[in-house]
Amino acid sequence: MENNLYVSPSPHIHGGDSISKNMYGVLIALIPAFLVSLYFFGLGALIVTCVSVVSCVAFEYLITKYLLKREATISDGSAILTGVLLAFNLPSNLPFWIIIIGALAAIGIGKMSFGGLGRNIFNPALVGRVFLLISFPAQMTTWPVVDALQAFPMTYTDANTGATVLHLIKQGGQHLPDYTSLLIGMKGGSLGEVCALALLLGFIYLLWKKIISWHIPVAIIGTVFIFTGIMYLVNPVTYVNPVYHILSGGLLLGAIFMATDYVTSPMSHAGMIVYGVGIGLLTSLIRLFGSYPEGMSFAILIMNALTPLIDTYIKSKHFGGK
Repeated sequence: MENNLYVSPSPHIHGGDSISKNMYGVLIALIPAFLVSLYFFGLGALIVTCVSVVSCVAFEYLITKYLLKREATISDGSAILTGVLLAFNLPSNLPFWIIIIGALAAIGIGKMSFGGLGRNIFNPALVGRVFLLISFPAQMTTWPVVDALQAFPMTYTDANTGATVLHLIKQGGQHLPDYTSLLIGMKGGSLGEVCALALLLGFIYLLWKKIISWHIPVAIIGTVFIFTGIMYLVNPVTYVNPVYHILSGGLLLGAIFMATDYVTSPMSHAGMIVYGVGIGLLTSLIRLFGSYPEGMSFAILIMNALTPLIDTYIKSKHFGGK
């Protein structure tokens, strides 16, 4: 009897990971930040998150089934994650109809127009966020004031509003909160960016579960710290301590949960560091010298566009290679 040996294509080792497992793992890591947002923003946080998630899931289902004529893929968790990340980049008093438009931009333009999960060039949630920022700048930059004494406030669109830390820095750096307030979330901002401690807890969980590696977040945070630190040493009157840049705005949220997106970030560790340094430099330049107080979203999208170029010139070493 003739015995034939059939060798299947690589990879020949399977680690047990799957798209849905990683997507839901990231969602678990976002739970601390979500709970903090509920405590500080209450009903507004709940409404914005629910509307965003339901809209993203619905749009992906409708586009996949009726436009692309394919089997719906909403069970993999990617649409839910896009909805949560989009909500985390929005004010808690944003009208629901604007959230729905943002979800359509995130899923319809940022994801499904490229063919769906695994084919998109840009991070879908950030596409939705930037689309809304350009289309509705007044509503997207009106931030409810955080009140630590009122747990789960029952206000929504009629909440009291104020400036974020980055807005205060742009205005001269007066009356900035202390580091403790930045860590626990006692500052205005988007839903998911206010509590640095909650985001760092999520980062530890993602590293523990090996869902992401340290390269991109550390490269981004380190670059921002070094660049803004140099500017602070050169002129401490004009520029603030770099710790404020690390703990304020969407830096930690973007560095940990959005820049690390598998599809839109480089594949090699060296490429990840180059990518992270680029995001950190662009964020610092926009924050310090641009008209916008925040630059994280723009920096990530720009480096998303450069990811194919980074992968072309910085390749991963093939298995067994020297």
